[in-house]
Amino acid sequence: MMTSEMWLAIASCDASYDGRFYYGVSSTGIFCRPSCKSRTPNPKHVHIFLNAQAALASEYRPCKRCKPEGRRLPEEEWVESIAAMMNERYEEPLTLAALAELAHVSPYHIQRTFKRIKGKSPAAYLQQVRVEAAKELLLSATELTISEIGVRVGYPNAAHFATVYQKETGSSPSAYRMAAANPCKKMDLGEDGER
Repeated sequence: MMTSEMWLAIASCDASYDGRFYYGVSSTGIFCRPSCKSRTPNPKHVHIFLNAQAALASEYRPCKRCKPEGRRLPEEEWVESIAAMMNERYEEPLTLAALAELAHVSPYHIQRTFKRIKGKSPAAYLQQVRVEAAKELLLSATELTISEIGVRVGYPNAAHFATVYQKETGSSPSAYRMAAANPCKKMDLGEDGER
């Protein structure tokens, strides 16, 4: 049973209580240390465990951020795991809110920490990953239309895909594909897509 002292430790992320108890959140199925910087849960969904093994036995998954069953992930490693997820799942609608939910942290925390470590926001990183994937498809999947490639890399709107691609690379997707298909007439594409 959760005492008011335990709730205060959870709400204030008090590291001095780490190891004394763990808490699981029934709405997410995840358990944490009291010091975890994840969003403060609804107290109605909190279940207290005296050790990590009890939480695991109750079929709660360990939080990927605070690693309650073992070593804590350094922030750099944590950010790399989020980047790896974006590299693997770039075609999905990975909004900041969706990434925060998957990582069990607040959108503000993921935005600030990711930008500090990677030098760019999660959205900018995801855009770069998608454009690199689009470049590969433009060269290898010549049977696909530009719109179909946009959908495959996470941009269901063709006009938005073309705009993002132009902004990232300085050329349109079709100009990139044509230049690659005609190496003899390879264009020196500037920011406006012209010679």
